[in-house]
Amino acid sequence: MKGKIFSGMRPTGALHIGHLSVIQNWVALQDDYESYFSIVDLHALTTGYEDKLDFHSLRREIALDWLSVGIDPQKSAIFLQSDIKEHAELHLLFSMFTPLSWLERVPTYKDQIQQLSQQGKELGTYGFLGYPLLMAADILVYKADVVPVGEDQIPHVELCREIARRFNHLYGEVFPEPKALIGKVPLLPGVDGRKMSKSYHNAISLTASSKEIKTRVQQMVTDPARLRKDDPGHPEVCVVYKFHQIYTPEVAEVEEKCRGGKIGCVACKRHLAETLEKLISPFRERRAYWEEPGRVEKVLEEGAERARITTSDTMKEVRSVMGL
Repeated sequence: MKGKIFSGMRPTGALHIGHLSVIQNWVALQDDYESYFSIVDLHALTTGYEDKLDFHSLRREIALDWLSVGIDPQKSAIFLQSDIKEHAELHLLFSMFTPLSWLERVPTYKDQIQQLSQQGKELGTYGFLGYPLLMAADILVYKADVVPVGEDQIPHVELCREIARRFNHLYGEVFPEPKALIGKVPLLPGVDGRKMSKSYHNAISLTASSKEIKTRVQQMVTDPARLRKDDPGHPEVCVVYKFHQIYTPEVAEVEEKCRGGKIGCVACKRHLAETLEKLISPFRERRAYWEEPGRVEKVLEEGAERARITTSDTMKEVRSVMGL
């Protein structure tokens, strides 16, 4: 094993194919790292405290998605953040010495306040200001060496490293400075060309049936200038081609045929639907197994037990060096 790894997702809605590359990256990493993957439900409250989310259902669904894609509970601890009270305790202790200016300069702080306030959300709260600190506690309570993130999350990992350095300076060497492992996360558009989002009703679910896959692909926006199937195409403006680039091995052949007018949009969509069906059908099969009553609950319970052993040891050390 190379070390420890921590990552998580907020249970705010159903996962879709746009999340797939992140989970597949975790699947690949779990063979090399002691892995902790958390459904970070406390983080969901930082922006959704008024939404009265059905956490029981949302948490179960995200766990099913992870298991169906291939997160192995024998290799990785899968658990609810709220089940591990040490996350909240370490967050509280970190808040005692973290300057406000460190939190206020996180790029996403002002950006999200501006964006979400337009949706009527009041985010002038302590919880929202402190969510990067809670994220640092999530990571450091496992003494994670590596954090797989997208590029937009790098400032959060940098803050986490600053928190570790400040703690170590004040109280003694306890925490490693985790490194960001930047995964290549392709930006998949929705079927209408906008950002893929459940709220836009333009996403392909990780639980999509064969019929739903075909329907969604048929709805995809193609080259508006192409009127006949033998007209030369412009794949760079086509949503279907963006999916081919990621999921179709013979994408160069698809592009050549499109530009040469040798394949029509209907046939091109049929090809993509078949490719996506091959991709998603194994997820459906694994999901059917994990949907059996009690199986997900057992995974989360056992994952929490494993996580708690690590976090308990960390917090004993933290309390000791802080004199608590």
